[in-house]
Amino acid sequence: MSNSSASTFKYFAQTAQKIADTRGINGKIAVFEEYLSSVEDPSDIKLALRYFTEGAFSKKSGRRAVIGHRTTQTAAAEFLEMDYDLVFKACRTATGSGSETIEKLMRNWPTGRDKRKEQHLTLSEMYEWFEKLESAKNRDEKSELLQECWKLLSPVEIKFMIRVLMQYSLRIGFETKSIIRGLAETFDADSDDVRFAYMLNGSIEETAEQLLNEDLHTVEFEFFQPVHFMLASPISSASDIDFEKYIAEEKFDGMRCQAHIKDGEIALFSRDQNDISHSFPELDLQFNQHGLNNMVLDGEICVFKNDTIQPFQLLQKRMGVKKPSKKLLKEYPVLFIGYDLLFSDQELHLDKPFLKRREQLETVHESTGLPISTVKKLASKQGVEKLFKLAKDHGNEGLMLKRKDSVYEYGQRGNKWLKVKEPAGSLDTVIMYAHAGSGKRGGTYSDFTLGINVKEDDRYLEEFIPIGKAYGGFTNEELKKLNKEIRPLIAEKYGPTLGLIPKIVVELEFEEIQVNRRTKANYTLRLPRFKAIRWDLSPDDTDTLKAVERMFEEELNRERTENSVKPAFLK
Repeated sequence: MSNSSASTFKYFAQTAQKIADTRGINGKIAVFEEYLSSVEDPSDIKLALRYFTEGAFSKKSGRRAVIGHRTTQTAAAEFLEMDYDLVFKACRTATGSGSETIEKLMRNWPTGRDKRKEQHLTLSEMYEWFEKLESAKNRDEKSELLQECWKLLSPVEIKFMIRVLMQYSLRIGFETKSIIRGLAETFDADSDDVRFAYMLNGSIEETAEQLLNEDLHTVEFEFFQPVHFMLASPISSASDIDFEKYIAEEKFDGMRCQAHIKDGEIALFSRDQNDISHSFPELDLQFNQHGLNNMVLDGEICVFKNDTIQPFQLLQKRMGVKKPSKKLLKEYPVLFIGYDLLFSDQELHLDKPFLKRREQLETVHESTGLPISTVKKLASKQGVEKLFKLAKDHGNEGLMLKRKDSVYEYGQRGNKWLKVKEPAGSLDTVIMYAHAGSGKRGGTYSDFTLGINVKEDDRYLEEFIPIGKAYGGFTNEELKKLNKEIRPLIAEKYGPTLGLIPKIVVELEFEEIQVNRRTKANYTLRLPRFKAIRWDLSPDDTDTLKAVERMFEEELNRERTENSVKPAFLK
């Protein structure tokens, strides 16, 4: 490929799609390395890396093109000259993705083909469109700009243009840690050095610039630049591991948070590194009362009332609120519970073993009274099961097992930290749509939209409405049989998506029921997956929306053990 072609947004979009379609992380990294090697201009490399990881604008810039899903989707319907409510919404429901729906319609709908004339925009020319969209003053202006831009792009470019613009994940199964590895291998650098620089500066784009200028080692820790969180891998309580190498603490039913405290200034960062300080102003008082200073803490924000950690659903009422009212602060008071110490006494502690960091955290607790997690020693599976039950009694999600000798692997998910959880429940649902897979499952329908029963619900005219989308939990043989059985049930086709006559019942397992007002059901399931295909049941046997609502309320109101009884954390 010529250098000029390598710098186009089309080549970027095609590469992103190829990564999505490639099986295995090594294969994905190989595609990514080939792409980076073909782009010669350093400014194009940095821009492409930003598009891969942060979106149209860097997070540090504070810039964002505020364009909602509805604006984008109504603009697409207008561009395609189709009825938004009768046609576009049905297609979107079928695919489960607005950007994917737009891509497929641009490719297959005659008007979408006729209106477009590809201009092979460069990465920087695409950025100019992003800047125009950021500056747009109202919805009509944004819609007009989107449609003008789409006239110049191919369908795959349009899909990834939308995803980059929205600052969301590209949804290609390619995490930042893989991008770091690919970046290091492309430029013959040590991946740990690249990862450490990225952890400190928080930007792949900046890391690439430092790498190209050979000054990775000049990067230093700065307060209020969040460290990438260490992540945990899931296991069951019956897993076969050497428990004596781990300690256990309860996995709180709250929100992960990193607190930076320096000279009276306090900033709180969520796991996606957004500043959430404005949502929880009372934590400034908590930290000041404890006399904390010049440290970085990893911990959890929980609604804490009547000496009890309250359900996460109540914390959601506080999340995203820029200026919480006095009533909100009183009804849903929050507490920060620390469980790791990343920086103190002018020193980063990331490379110290967990027990050493824990020892230092306990010293902070003893001298300041900062609430911190309670840790328990482990010896057997029976001990894990006992502690797991206690965590559930407290209303918490489960257990965290942390290896005693583990360093803080920022931005990594491995076997040093493990989370022990169990499904929150299951529902009998019906398959409403089947979506064609990609990569190793190309040509096979492997993603499914599942619905619940609203036949006797006066709020709805339909018989079933979507409650979740699942693409795992079945065997290869079950998938083969599913693909055979859905053929006679095809009622409609939306490109690679099939609308099905409701007949096949699936028992769907999930982690949690969450409120989502953007969906028809007003609820979605967190991490849904097949538990069993119920060939013995009919659609009349499926669970109802009222059952979902009841399960949500029961979990919300479930009795929780007070923290004073075998406490989950130390106050």
